[in-house]
Amino acid sequence: MDSEALNTFLTVYRSGGVSSAAKILHRSQPAISRRIALLEDELGVPLFERISGRTRLSDAGRVMVPYAERAVAAARDAEDAVRALTRSNSGPVALAVVGTLAGGGLATIMKRFAREQPDVELTLRTATSAEVSGLIRRGEATIGLRYDISRSDELDYERLFTEPLQAVCAPDHPCAGSRVARLADLRSERWIAFPEVPGRREITASHVFALFQTHGLGELNWTAVDSLTAQKRLIEAGLGIALLGRSHFADELRSSTLATIAVGDLAAHQDIVAVTRRGGFLSMASRRLLEIIRAHYTSDDITAVGRSRGKTQAAARRARARRMS
Repeated sequence: MDSEALNTFLTVYRSGGVSSAAKILHRSQPAISRRIALLEDELGVPLFERISGRTRLSDAGRVMVPYAERAVAAARDAEDAVRALTRSNSGPVALAVVGTLAGGGLATIMKRFAREQPDVELTLRTATSAEVSGLIRRGEATIGLRYDISRSDELDYERLFTEPLQAVCAPDHPCAGSRVARLADLRSERWIAFPEVPGRREITASHVFALFQTHGLGELNWTAVDSLTAQKRLIEAGLGIALLGRSHFADELRSSTLATIAVGDLAAHQDIVAVTRRGGFLSMASRRLLEIIRAHYTSDDITAVGRSRGKTQAAARRARARRMS
């Protein structure tokens, strides 16, 4: 049982069939079918079943998936480790990041890394938090950035930063720069939030709705928007308010295009964590990228977001004064 056969098995499983796997692996369909047949002969059980014209995993196939993923990832580790002996600061590094973390801060991280490691090919993939962990576990990404720590014996999680969630509004909103006693005082507002998509659950979306329910606000007037950029533009236009992580609107705070509402009974936060595969190989370049990421999340660039809040509140008060005059 070799890693190529296991990779073929996983590609058929993930792509949904032999024809799709053949395109991905740049091989003929008969070659893919033959490889799967040889693997099934070796194991003595079928790994796939044809049900209603679709290729699906058999019971044995479902059992096989996590073991195949670990074996393929270990083979990649071995290859990377051997190559690192001759190329200490080159080769590919794959970074997987939750989409809402792929903002200006990430651009700063990647720019610094590219300047320090010009010979390293750095690739970026965006996904949900659960998908980021999956990419790391399968060896398809080297380092991941996601929200909150998930249970896994195969992954290592490192908490980088605990980020407050804040109520965000337009600068000319009546409550901009001021304080309300309770989240319930904002019940009548139109809220903007990420949708909860079946099969692609993002922990931040679930977190926001759990907060509403905890505060007795199960029924709200809200709009589902799956883009952080679109959410911020709608808020700027006065079409709603949202609960966002502070780093999500740092640029808008500095430019005074968004403001915050202090909420007396809101003490919510989310953890930003780095994910690596436990026991997995990290090249010198990968370790350097991780160091840069750590440095970014403990830098003044992050803590300065909090200091900008007072300036933004003052700008919000000036905006309200202009509106009323």
